[in-house]
Amino acid sequence: MSLRLYDTSTRTVRTFEPLEEGRVGMYVCGATPQASPHIGHLRSGVIYDVLLRWLRRSGYEVTFARNVTDIDDKIIAVAADQGIPWFAVAEGNQRVFTQGYDLLGCLPPTIEPRATGHVPEMIVLMRRLMENGHAYAAGGDVYFDVRSWADHYGSLSNQKLENMRSAADTLTEDCKRDVRDFALWKGAKPGEPSWETPWGEGRPGWHLECSAMSTKYLGATFDIHGGGVDLIFPHHENEIAQSQAAGDGFARYWLHNGLLTVDGEKMSKSVGNVVLLPDLLGKARPAEVRYYLASAHYRSLMDYTDSALAEAVSAYQRIEGFAVRAAELVGPEAPAADLPEAFISAMNDDLGVPQALAVVHETVREGNNALAAGDSPLVRKTLAAVRGMTDALGLDPLSDQWSRPAEDDLRPVVDALVQVALQQRQAARSRKDYEAADAIRDGLTEAGIVVEDTPHGSRWELKRH
Repeated sequence: MSLRLYDTSTRTVRTFEPLEEGRVGMYVCGATPQASPHIGHLRSGVIYDVLLRWLRRSGYEVTFARNVTDIDDKIIAVAADQGIPWFAVAEGNQRVFTQGYDLLGCLPPTIEPRATGHVPEMIVLMRRLMENGHAYAAGGDVYFDVRSWADHYGSLSNQKLENMRSAADTLTEDCKRDVRDFALWKGAKPGEPSWETPWGEGRPGWHLECSAMSTKYLGATFDIHGGGVDLIFPHHENEIAQSQAAGDGFARYWLHNGLLTVDGEKMSKSVGNVVLLPDLLGKARPAEVRYYLASAHYRSLMDYTDSALAEAVSAYQRIEGFAVRAAELVGPEAPAADLPEAFISAMNDDLGVPQALAVVHETVREGNNALAAGDSPLVRKTLAAVRGMTDALGLDPLSDQWSRPAEDDLRPVVDALVQVALQQRQAARSRKDYEAADAIRDGLTEAGIVVEDTPHGSRWELKRH
């Protein structure tokens, strides 16, 4: 089955057919780095990384652009509150975003453009809109004339212009022709950064930057535009309006990931339930956090709870445990294997990661049975399949990203000490002194060492979160 994706603009699952055979242009709305990334940002990063990996695994050459909104009302407000330059706020937090994405195994984008570096492209776009009669300058600002695009505006969010009520309805903006018009450019204000344009100094509007940057790097028409469902209106609706009104085809498929709540509530600083990456890493390793964030369908609402994270940790460790034991038996370099058809079908069906993970776990069960039976050929086959599937999801336990260093400095020493204890335990079992054997095992457990008895003898692992 060919890849099919849910397209928000048509509200249908469509067969994916790229503009150019074998190549894909994908743009995802990235961070506005006024603060450190929370779990919702991280979920979005993992979701679009899985899509990127699957597109590449499917044979496409992908140009992936993810922007950084490095100038914004919130960034300016934080800078004023902290008494530091606005660019220090944006740069410092963006580094934390990048570190978070890297830690969770997200591949870097092909290009990560910043709004402040693309003012010339924004000026060109505004000029095109003015020449086409879709924008106007007033009071130092530049606005998009929504009524000039009335027949098309609202198509993404499935709304009609006459039924819309802008947030600006409650404001006094005499320079606007219509309260639903949105700012392409904001006139300079005292103490705020500004750039020169033919219509006066100022700074970019939120929507303008994405249209300018996406088309610069992906072309006037490109394949996929992604972002959170909360961006459908007004951000993405306005992107479409200003881009198509200027004459660009813009995005052909619109993907939106679901939001993330915490214990059933929306994340909020006032409520005090914002979950940051360090909070997660206190409960799970990076690979386990990635597994958790990827495990729900990308379009679903995801509710974070500690128990849900713990279940994901256990699930990932079942995969990891099999991979480690299998590699000990047949070697880590499993032969290349075709992905199971059920896995491919799940991923091609609108990126069905939950169903794909079900195939992974079924294969792990088959592999564990093979381990128990000492069936090395089947162990090798299932290990290859598991590694292939988890690699497609960025979760291969034996990859350099996630595997424990093979020659950890202390591991040989710890192994020697544990082997002495295991020999003593085996001797106690041989003389049927099970109380002593259990005491040795309990002592190792308290020290953070998990002992597993297998048909090939006892093996040990350090206890994980």
